[in-house]
Amino acid sequence: MAVTDSNEIVTTDMMLAFYRRLYPFKSLFTWLNHEHAPTKLFTHREFAFTLQGDVYLRYNSFANADELKKQVCTLNPTRFEIGPVYSARPRDKKTVRPSAFTPQQRELVFDIDMTDYDALRTCCSGADVCRHCWGFVAAAVRVLDRALRDQFGYRHLLWVYSGRRGIHLWVSDREAMELTDEQRRALVGWLTVIQGGKEMHKKVNVRLGGKPLPPSLASAYKTLEPIFHSLVLKDQNCFESEDGWDALLHLVPDHAIASALREKWQEEPGRSSEEKWQDLEDAIAERARAKSAGRGAASHAQLVAAKEDIVLQYTYPRLDAEVSKHRNHLLKAPFCVHPKTGRVCVPVDPRTVDKFDPRRVPTVGGLLRELDELPAAGENEGKAEKGGEHHADWERTSLKQYVDLLDKHVMGLLEETRKTKQKMDLSW
Repeated sequence: MAVTDSNEIVTTDMMLAFYRRLYPFKSLFTWLNHEHAPTKLFTHREFAFTLQGDVYLRYNSFANADELKKQVCTLNPTRFEIGPVYSARPRDKKTVRPSAFTPQQRELVFDIDMTDYDALRTCCSGADVCRHCWGFVAAAVRVLDRALRDQFGYRHLLWVYSGRRGIHLWVSDREAMELTDEQRRALVGWLTVIQGGKEMHKKVNVRLGGKPLPPSLASAYKTLEPIFHSLVLKDQNCFESEDGWDALLHLVPDHAIASALREKWQEEPGRSSEEKWQDLEDAIAERARAKSAGRGAASHAQLVAAKEDIVLQYTYPRLDAEVSKHRNHLLKAPFCVHPKTGRVCVPVDPRTVDKFDPRRVPTVGGLLRELDELPAAGENEGKAEKGGEHHADWERTSLKQYVDLLDKHVMGLLEETRKTKQKMDLSW
């Protein structure tokens, strides 16, 4: 289905029809619950609703998927968020002692937002995002997905488009679910490379002097170096403008080289980002051939290290650490509709994230039009059951491929639960 990149006006009637006919409540339930019969992973889970007029309702909980759907259709929220699994049911919060109401488990979550790349991208700004600047998010997904799998051994990673300008990650492995806040802070600290505000030019400080990158970052660099050339130099042409190349020269730790390049680029303003990067590489190579760098000059090893740090600064994941550090943080549920764009927050396959185009994501209006254009169903086919649910309606729209992606992810969780129970039975 072709979807225009203009934002849709989302009405309450559209949202109600979406929740009744298209939202995959059963898939969401099984994903959170890790098995078919309800457990505390779902019944003690917090749901928060944002209603029209920015009314916010926290500490809701439900016995099963049908209860959740009934409440969602009653409230018709603009969106709803998912929180941790508590020691007691969240809806009973007011009747239990504060000490008996604490977060016990929570997916390890990450948030990557295009806003953090506004100083780098040249094609869009603000809330806008296209397939070109999406490359920054795609690079972050590739690096973070591999790091969590290879360095921490996590397997059950669900990437979800935020509906506008970013992407969320939910890690559902049992070990990740049980991490304490302190452990989450340590893990995020290990993965954080880009640090510092707008006033800081150099945001990558991961080594002393010209020492090699740590093995984990050396692996990331191998992934990001070709992306830097295709995305930063070619696609975004980040060093074309004076502001762009001036920011680059602030990261060169040799005053003589930076001054010589500044003079050259001022005299030849038409040089592309690729040409300017080649100028820098030539200057570094010349330093390697020189017998003496001169007083106060950077060594060849320091310049090579600086070049690697530049690649990381422009392409390494920029994480919103606060989202990941706390178990009680709420995050928008998959398949919600973004109220500003009308786009559905759909799962994304990390293996094909480079091909993902946020402007072609299904919208609530487009999906409802798809239903209207379907041939008339038989008397019983697609007929609403009690509670107004049309079980198969999403299967007949462009939403199906995304629900299938979630269901495939859920199958891995179900298999993991089955194996765990089998081991427990054998231990007896």
